[in-house]
Amino acid sequence: MTTTKAQQADPGTRPVLSVSNLTTSFLVDGEWRQVVRNISFDIMPGETVAIVGESGSGKSVTSLSIMRLLAKASSRIEGTVKLNGRDILPLSEGEMRDVRGKDIAMIFQEPMTSLNPIFTIGRQISEALTCHGDISKAESRAETIRLLEKVRIPNASSRFDEYPHQFSGGMRQRVMIAMALASRPKLLIADEPTTALDVTIQGQILDLIKVLQEEEGMSVLFITHDMGVVAEISDRTIVMYRGEAVETGKTDDIFHRGRHPYTRALLSAVPKLGSMKEQPRPLRFPIVDIGTGERKEPTALADAIDYAKPPVLEVKNLVTRFDLRGGLFARPTGAIHAVENVSFNLAQGETLSLVGESGCGKSTTGRSIMRLVNPKSGDVHLDGYDVMKLNTGDLRRMRRSIQMIFQDPFASLNPRMTIGSTVAEPFIEHRLGSRSQAREKAVDLLERVGLNADMMSRYPHEFSGGQRQRICIARALALDPKVIVADESVSALDVSIKAQVCNLLMDLQQNLNLSFLFISHDMAVVERVSHRVAVMYLGEIVEIGPRASVFENPQHSYTKKLMAAVPVPDPARRGIKRNLSVDELKSPVRPVGYKPPVRQYREVSSGHLVRIDAA
Repeated sequence: MTTTKAQQADPGTRPVLSVSNLTTSFLVDGEWRQVVRNISFDIMPGETVAIVGESGSGKSVTSLSIMRLLAKASSRIEGTVKLNGRDILPLSEGEMRDVRGKDIAMIFQEPMTSLNPIFTIGRQISEALTCHGDISKAESRAETIRLLEKVRIPNASSRFDEYPHQFSGGMRQRVMIAMALASRPKLLIADEPTTALDVTIQGQILDLIKVLQEEEGMSVLFITHDMGVVAEISDRTIVMYRGEAVETGKTDDIFHRGRHPYTRALLSAVPKLGSMKEQPRPLRFPIVDIGTGERKEPTALADAIDYAKPPVLEVKNLVTRFDLRGGLFARPTGAIHAVENVSFNLAQGETLSLVGESGCGKSTTGRSIMRLVNPKSGDVHLDGYDVMKLNTGDLRRMRRSIQMIFQDPFASLNPRMTIGSTVAEPFIEHRLGSRSQAREKAVDLLERVGLNADMMSRYPHEFSGGQRQRICIARALALDPKVIVADESVSALDVSIKAQVCNLLMDLQQNLNLSFLFISHDMAVVERVSHRVAVMYLGEIVEIGPRASVFENPQHSYTKKLMAAVPVPDPARRGIKRNLSVDELKSPVRPVGYKPPVRQYREVSSGHLVRIDAA
């Protein structure tokens, strides 16, 4: 394990950042309400400190308070924030502008909203250089290209004049890091910089921050809710809960000797890759009561899957492509091969997980099966329906057998409808009974997903993210489906809420004999909830088989890459670099007339198939 500069420093070393009794309040309905209370911590030269907690705990407000980026009219910051011994809270806005970027820089969670879409990448990084120094245009271009190379962007000089939309999510985040590093700040604040990224891109960004920290001698304040990321990158950890720091200490102590019930609850909810060895069936997550610290041990699903019975869903040679058109007459210029020759079965009561990075075709596969997008060819048989041959009326009836839970629950709920009406609507629309029966059904479903009947008159904005996802699950169950497509349904949730929702899905599967097509890029969650796993890359399944076979004996190089990138919640791994390739995911766009190669698969063990790639 590497030793940080903070650990090597003598006891008299002055902190780069010293925060004392930081309290932040917001003006709400004419009253000042405290959202962060009496936070104190120091960050030493070369040290990484992580602030961890769930949404609403006050992590991001703490970082924005340090940077003085909150609106003056509606916020109030008290306490002291000393940067290199200088209190920056009393500084004027002009003085603070000199501090930002030069002495302290910040990387935000969503790079696309942080980059200006109308300016080139090169111009935006160059601006960060010219604002804080007397530098010529030629010098700023050379330095910008050096920074792009430093953050491992391939062909940096040729990409100088490209725009943000021409970069992938991971590459945009690298651009944000390059911009933050432009003036060589002593402190880098990284606010959830990997949350929205695929697991392999996340691994690359974590590696990059470690390398740059060593090269530049920066201190890092890393804000996240991912305990695996915390374990891999931080020297010390601050655990926040409802605006307060409930526990602070060395990361190793927090993970192995955490005292606060909330700390233990967060750690219990973290799925650890490899923890399912010798577990033949999906395993629920352990849950710790935050008030008492009492731990409820996980249990496995009781029933084995009977694969001798006919499958509830059969997909054979499914192909979905989206035409690209251009020119004066909008002629076809190519096609996005989103799903290419995908085949699998789903048994009654089984969870089959589709995993892979963004753009690999997972979600399009789920939507194609439901005919939310129209496939180009293939066969889909669901609960007695030949899905590809259904007319509009039959398609509507078929969808009673298959429902979808979407990734963003807020976007998939009508903000003008109460949740009672939302859950009852499918029952009424399909004319399965009277309005009073629909209400009774909605009450039963809300109670099944852990919500109360007296919440039926509330609106979506009155619920937390986890509760909204429970509402979406209740709505999906309204038609008594046999198959549920869970499309990244837990990806946006905090770690403890994610554990609760996964447990809920497994309980419903046990009680209602549901089948799940579980679409995700979170390999550790997939290992816990799945019976079988299919790995997708560029629209094709490259490996499929029983969960134990795929995770304990991965064969395809892409499967191995996905697993190697998963952050492991073990502080002993801090300082380890994965040395992942920084290549972007290849494009699924193909020219007109392109014929994909015929794929061959080899059987590694019973039901475990791996695509044979050309040497």
